[in-house]
Amino acid sequence: MDIYSFYRGENFDVYEFLGAHFMGRTTIFRTYAPNASAVSVIGDFSGWTDIPMKPTADGRFYEIELSEAKEGMRYKYRIYDRSGKFIDHCDPYGYSSELRPGTCSVIRSLRYKFGDSRWMKKRTDCRSRPLNIYEVHLGSWKKPQAEEGAPEWYNYSEIADMLIDYVEEYGYNYIEFMPLSEHPCDESWGYQITGFFAPTSRYGTPQQLMELVDKCHRRNIGVIMDFVPVHFAVDHYGLTEYDGTRLYEFPDDDASYNEWGSRNFMHSKGEVRSFLQSAANYWLTMYHFDGLRMDAVRNIIYWNGQEYRGENRYAMDFVRNMNTGLKTRHPSVILAAEDSSAYPKVTKPVNEGGLGFDYKWDLGWMHDTLEYFQSSPMYRSRDYHKLTFSMLYFFSERFILPFSHDEVVHGKATIVQKMNGDYENKFPQARALYMYMTAHSGKKLNFMGNEFGQLREWDAKREQDWDMLKYPMHDSFREYIKTLNHIYLKYTALHYDYDPTNFEWADCNSVDSCIYAIRRKSAGGDILTVLNLSDWCKFDYSVIIGSDYKEELLLDSDWNKYGGTTCEGETKFVRANDRLIMDIPPFSGRMFLLKHKK
Repeated sequence: MDIYSFYRGENFDVYEFLGAHFMGRTTIFRTYAPNASAVSVIGDFSGWTDIPMKPTADGRFYEIELSEAKEGMRYKYRIYDRSGKFIDHCDPYGYSSELRPGTCSVIRSLRYKFGDSRWMKKRTDCRSRPLNIYEVHLGSWKKPQAEEGAPEWYNYSEIADMLIDYVEEYGYNYIEFMPLSEHPCDESWGYQITGFFAPTSRYGTPQQLMELVDKCHRRNIGVIMDFVPVHFAVDHYGLTEYDGTRLYEFPDDDASYNEWGSRNFMHSKGEVRSFLQSAANYWLTMYHFDGLRMDAVRNIIYWNGQEYRGENRYAMDFVRNMNTGLKTRHPSVILAAEDSSAYPKVTKPVNEGGLGFDYKWDLGWMHDTLEYFQSSPMYRSRDYHKLTFSMLYFFSERFILPFSHDEVVHGKATIVQKMNGDYENKFPQARALYMYMTAHSGKKLNFMGNEFGQLREWDAKREQDWDMLKYPMHDSFREYIKTLNHIYLKYTALHYDYDPTNFEWADCNSVDSCIYAIRRKSAGGDILTVLNLSDWCKFDYSVIIGSDYKEELLLDSDWNKYGGTTCEGETKFVRANDRLIMDIPPFSGRMFLLKHKK
C-alpha cells in the first residue's frame, strides 16, 4: 500500500493491506493506530493473552504474522494509549465478526467463485432502463418457524431462493438491502456500524452473502446495499477513540455527535477518506454489489445536516472524490443519494460542479403525494397541484421515487393506512396511488410489505405479516401491484425518465373533478394514464390522444379481481375522433397503450 496516498485520502483498496489476511498457513494482522503507545493482538489462538505487534512502515502501523491463527478464529486488537491504559477493539478492516452480543472480529478468507460474468458484462446504471427496487430488511422479511432451537434468522444462502423467486414473480428487478455491515444493535436497523468491511454475522458468512448476490445475478436481479459514510456506532470496541484519541471522529463534541447519538466521521482527514472509499469499493469489488445507496447525504452537504450551520466543504469534497473513484472503477454501478435537502446538482457530474451521484431520492415527491392521499376528498381540489408540482423541478436531478422503510415506522402508519377513509376505501386509493407512481417519471422503490397492504408498522424484530394474504383485499392488492410492476418492466415509454420529451400532462387542469392524465412517450408506443382521485364517479370524461393513435386498455385499477367493482372486460370507454371518452369510478385509474395506426 502507498501510505502517502492513504494519508492524502486517495486509496480505494486499503482492505488489501490492513486487517487480518489468512494466507493458508499463516495470518498477517495489520492495523493503523498512529497515537497508540503499543498494540497487541489477542484471540482464540493466544488464549486471549497479548501478542505484541511490531511497528511497521512509518511507525504508525502495526503488524504481525502468526502461524497459529487459523480461519474461523476470533481476535481483537489491544490498543494501549499514551497513559498505558488499553481497550480491546474489533478490527476496523475485519472481514467478519462474531454474532452479537459477541464483539470480536473473525479471521475469514474471501474465497468464492462467482458465476455471474454474463450479468456483470451487461450491467448498466439503468438510466434508460427500468429500475424497480424492492427494499428489504433481511432479518424481518421472513423468519424460520418459531420452534425450540430454531435460528432467529435465515442465513444469506437459505433465504436467497425464496427472496429471488418472490422478487422475480412480483415484477421487481433490483433488491436494495438495508445495511448489511456488522452492527451491534438490532434496533439501529444496521445504520450504526462497527464493522464497515464485515457482513453482519446475523445472517451468515461472507461466502454466503456472495452466494446470495451471485444467485440474484444469475436470475437477472440487481442488488444494491445501503452504505453509511456519515457516522459510526459509539461502542467502545469499535472505531470510537480507536487509538486512544479521536482518530476517525471530530475532536470536539459539538461536531463529533449527531442527531442519532452516533459519531460523525471527520471527512477532512485523509485516512478517514481512504477508509470509507475502500469500504465502498470493497462491497462493489469483492461482493459484486451493483450499487450503493448512500445514507444521510444531507449530513454530508451541511454540518450535522443543519443548513444554518453552512456547507461542509470537506465532506462534499470527499463524496465527490469517492463517487468519481467508484465510477472510474465500476462505471455500471448505481450510486444513489438519500438526500432530504434541496441542494442543487446532487446528480450532476463532478466536472460540472455536481456531487457525482447517479440518482437522488425524491423525498419531496413522496411527502407531497402521501399528504394528498391522506387528505379528505373534499380538500383535494384545493391540494390538486401537490401531484403536479414535482414535474416543475423533476428534470433538475435524476430522481428515484421512494416509498421506503422510513415511511412505515415511528407512528407514521403504513402506506395503505395513510390513505384517507375507512378500510374499504383505503385500498382503491392505494391502487390509484401506485398507478400514479408508475406513470410518473422517475425510477421506483417500494419497501417490503407495502406490496400487500400491510397494516402494521414495520418492526425489525418481526417478519412481515404474510398471514394477511388470507384476506382477499390484501391478496388481490398484491396481485394488482404484481400486474402494475410487470407493465412497468415491459413498456419502454415508462423508462426514459430523464428525457423531457418523454413526459406530458395530457390533463393537469381538471381541478374541480380531481382528474389527472399523464402521457409517457416512446417510439414503441405511448402509455396514457387517467386517474380519478375524487370520491365520486366522473361520467363522459374525455382526453385527447390524437386521431392517428389506436388505444389498448392495459389495466383498470377498479377491476373486481383486484378488489374493485368493475368486471374485467367491462371497462367503459369509447373513441370519438381524436379523443378517448370514458366513465371513471371514484378513486381509480386506467392505463392505456397508444400505438400509431398503420
